[in-house]
Amino acid sequence: MHAVLKREGVHVGRNRVERLMRQAGLAGISPRRGKGFTRGNPDADLGPDLVQRDFTANGPNRLWVTDLTMIPTEEGPRWLSAIRDAFSRRVVAWETSARADADLVLTSLEYALASREVAPRELIHYADHGCQYTSVKLTTRLVRAGIQASMGSVGDSFDNALAENLWMIIKTECIRGRVFAARAEANLALFEYIDGFYNPRRIQKRLGYLSPIEYEEKHYRHGSCSSSVCAGQRAAGAGAGMSTATVIMNVCDDVSRRGGRGSNDSRAGVG
Repeated sequence: MHAVLKREGVHVGRNRVERLMRQAGLAGISPRRGKGFTRGNPDADLGPDLVQRDFTANGPNRLWVTDLTMIPTEEGPRWLSAIRDAFSRRVVAWETSARADADLVLTSLEYALASREVAPRELIHYADHGCQYTSVKLTTRLVRAGIQASMGSVGDSFDNALAENLWMIIKTECIRGRVFAARAEANLALFEYIDGFYNPRRIQKRLGYLSPIEYEEKHYRHGSCSSSVCAGQRAAGAGAGMSTATVIMNVCDDVSRRGGRGSNDSRAGVG
């Protein structure tokens, strides 16, 4: 809270902020430990661990981490697949489905590739040993795109800590305490949070109290990439920075068009 006020030009001491929050009955939300959903395929060919729990990168599109989690709704579970850039902590793409299958993770990868400039053989795609990530569909697509597949172990949250951290943030700040009557309602909440708040506005200490998009823009302004790649990334960033109202209106239009068909799968958004 103190960092946000300072960023907005409000000059106030940290102790005063703590006192006023205490008087107003305001307190930060503590994360809860989640459940594991990884289901491995014992016969699958596993990729090497190229990361070794070092979730750092010297620029965008060098290391992407990805995982699946479940969002409960009264219509049934909604599975969320997301890809996060290790450099800026930005959610570069995400998708939801009623099924936690290879098609879901492949679709989120396709959205990420469509929105980012990826140089062949320079990007690592890091996941756990879930059967979705060892599937022929996904591994073949990674090879075609010139992306190195890397994997940690099964059921060890430390081996995919950056993805687990994203689930902790989303479930603490967006999901907890809410009951979604329909899967479309959950989609709308995720759309508003990820594309309307997390990527463009949620500041992070590790990023120098900048949001993921601001951190990437600062990186490009300092000329730390080639002109062609920078141009593509700036264009992608501009699209991701649209207002929350615009995002919600677009989703509402999409939901209204799909609502009568009972579709299990719908595109959730691109970061």
